This record gives sequence, structure tokens and C-alpha cells, in this order.
Amino acid sequence: CHLANINLRELKGSAFVPPPTLPLRPPCDRLPCHKSSVCSRSYFVVVMVFFHVYIINVLALLFYVHYSSGQEDASSSSDAPTGGGQPQRSEARRPSPSKPDFVRDVSLTRIEGIRVGHVQKVSLVPGRVHEMKTLSLKPLLFEIPGFLSEDECRVVMQLAQLKGLMESQLMVQEGQEELAKELDLSPEEIFNLLDINQDGQLQLHEILTHSRVRDGIWLTPENLREIYDGLKADKDGDGKKLCRVKRSQLVRNSRHTWLYQGKGAHRVLQEIKERVTRLTRLPAALVDLSEPLQVVRYEEGGHYHAHHDSGPVYPETACTHTRLAANTSTPFETSCRYITVLFYLNSVDGGGETAFPVADNRTYDEETVPLSSSLNCDKSNLRVKPTKGMAVFWYNYLSDGRGWVGEQDEYALHGGCVVTRGTKWVANKWINVDPDYQRQARYQQLVSQLPDDENDDDLPSNADVQNPSIHQDL
Repeated sequence: CHLANINLRELKGSAFVPPPTLPLRPPCDRLPCHKSSVCSRSYFVVVMVFFHVYIINVLALLFYVHYSSGQEDASSSSDAPTGGGQPQRSEARRPSPSKPDFVRDVSLTRIEGIRVGHVQKVSLVPGRVHEMKTLSLKPLLFEIPGFLSEDECRVVMQLAQLKGLMESQLMVQEGQEELAKELDLSPEEIFNLLDINQDGQLQLHEILTHSRVRDGIWLTPENLREIYDGLKADKDGDGKKLCRVKRSQLVRNSRHTWLYQGKGAHRVLQEIKERVTRLTRLPAALVDLSEPLQVVRYEEGGHYHAHHDSGPVYPETACTHTRLAANTSTPFETSCRYITVLFYLNSVDGGGETAFPVADNRTYDEETVPLSSSLNCDKSNLRVKPTKGMAVFWYNYLSDGRGWVGEQDEYALHGGCVVTRGTKWVANKWINVDPDYQRQARYQQLVSQLPDDENDDDLPSNADVQNPSIHQDL
């Protein structure tokens, strides 16, 4: 207003139209602005305080969770037992230092069968390719013609004859009393073993309970009924008999021997072992530590009832080859034969086929299986005719899905049909593998620690090596 009065004085007397003036806000109108700024600042401070408190709470919660989980991990990894009778955590404890936990660094190669009739090319000897044909998928079974040469078959049979063939004891015909002398059981002891209820009499059902014998050998009720009838045990037909058992009426009609294939063995035997290693594609150490070569001769009438080469392995069962390394006492043991390689050393004039009663069956039923292959060969799903030099091999166990031995393959049931004419010569090479990887690894470790001189005790002297002969090779 003061400025306006001055301007009016200066312009007095002249024509002047004052410009429109903006209304001035009174001082009281500025106060609400100051009050609003103060309120906004206070609101911002309060919000920030609450935000920082929230962040601090979140961080505290995360720290608490992390600390609590750390305490649980520490308590679970502790070896001290929990107090107050509380059950311990279910996690498996680490084995003690006395039983090292071997890392599974070996995987067993398993050949694929593809389909029945499929033929694969395999290189087993330098300069020659063999054909391997799939015969069945259950069990996984293959056939390799010409695996052995004619000369190799002859040498193996000659070495077996030189070594000496022992009688295989399972069941024998009347008139073979001398063979029965090899048994250490008296007639009374045999009777007491069969007389389950110990009533002093031998009933038919008591004999039938022994249809399952050692090493997976099976006898059917029909077989055992023939034994019972052959004993002339039930003259009055009432199913009972007093003890009149002869030792000569037990054992089996075949002869066998074992041929060592390690250092110092005959060149042919070592070459066969190396060929088996290439065929199965297994580590050489497994083949080297397996059973020796078994050679078997069946005369006319000879047979082998249906059986499994290896039995199932349960927690209370130990494998024969690793039993000592396991260092545990078990009531049962079995021959853990992962693979069977069967060689035909001659062509049989009549009979003698290897029968697989349930090969590629849709199901396996013990009640309907023709276990007596010598009497039911024509009922078997698959029969392999013995041909000189040919080899067949199959897996007695399934895979565990992780490169090791799994459960027993029940479809590997097999037997030898009756030789109706001539003589039958075969050889068996079994590859022993314990389904328990730790026991197998411990066994191989113990064997590797043996001094070389302990493994060479049976080797010929230097003088003999310089003058090799078939006797010295044995």
C-alpha cells in the first residue's frame, strides 16, 4: 500500500489506470502451511522408525532359525547317544575303522541280450571274430560256437584224466557199493537224518521233505518216490518202513575234477581263463579269484537234475569264497556264482542236452516247474544240444541297478538230460562275486596283501619249468 501511494504521488496529474493487483494473503493464511510441513516431517520419522524395527525383527528371526538348525545338525552328527531314553536318529552310522567302508568304484559289465536270436560279434582271440547268439532273456543266456578248438578240447579232457576224476555224490544205482565207501555216514546215521519225527520208522513224506538239497540241487516228489520204491522200503504198502538203508543207494552218476588255471598251469587252461575274461567283460581280478575249471564226464545214463548253480543270499547267508574275509559266523553259506560258462568238450551221440525248464517263462512257479530234467527234458522250454567246442554262458543273478549283483535269477534253473548213447564231457567256469560289495572288496584286499610266495607254493620248481611236461603243468 505504501508503494502504491508513492506511485500515485509520482503520477499525480497524469492519466493513469492502475493495473489490477493480486490480493495479498494475510499473515494468518501462512500458518497452516507451516503446520502441514511439521506434520509431514513427523509422519515420515514415525514411518521410518517402524520400518527399521520391522527389518530388525526379520533379521533376528532369520538368525534364530539359522542358529537352531545349526544346533540340530551338530547334535545329529554327534556319536554320543541321546539322553532320556529318546530314540536315536535313523541315519546310518559310519562303520568303525576296523571295517573300512570301501567306495564302490567297480561296476560289473552286463551284456545286453537285445532279443532271442540276436547275434553279436565278439573278439576273443587275435585274428578271429566269434558270433554270440542270444538264446533267452530269462535267464540272460548266450551261445558261442567254436569257443574252444578241437585241440583245446582234447587237452582239457586229457588233463582231467591225468588229474583223476572223482565220483559226484548225489544218487547212485544198486551195485555201486565201492563208491559209497566215500561217504562217512553209517546206515543208522542216514536213517536218523531222514527220520524227522524220530519214531523209528521211515515214512514217504519224510523222504519228500528232502527234495531240496545243498548247492541248489532239486529233486521232485516223483524222483524221491522212485528212491523210496528202490529201497524196497514199503513191502506192505502202508507207507512205512523200518530202517534198512544201504550206503550204496546214495550218490550220482557222473565224475568230475578241478583244474587249476593260475600261474604255472597249462598254457591252454590259462588261455581259456583269459578268453572267459574277454567274453564276460569282467575285471580280471574277479575271474582270477574265482573257482578253478571243473571238468565233468557223464557215462551212458548219466544226468543232472534241475538245479541252480548259486543260491539266494540272505542276511544270514555267507558266500563260500568270501566267508573268511567276512569274519562273521553265519549258519548258511552258498556258492555265489554270478556267471556260469559251460563248455562242451565233445559232441554227444545221444541225449545229454542242457535243459532250461523255465527259460523265458512269463512267470516262475515252483509247484509247476519240471525239476527232474533227466525225466522231463521234453517239457523244458529250452534245450541246448552239446556240440564240441561250443560254449554257453548265463547270469545266475540279476543286476541291482547300480552296476553290481542283485537278486538270484530263478529262471537260471537248468539240468543235464540223460545221456542215452556215448559219453558226455563238459567243463564249467564259474565267476564268483559276492552280492555284498563290501565283503567282496574286503576279500580282494586281503588276497592282494598275501605274499607272492604263498600263492606260488604249488608252482613247479625252476628245474621243472625248464623241462615242461603235462605232469609239471598240472
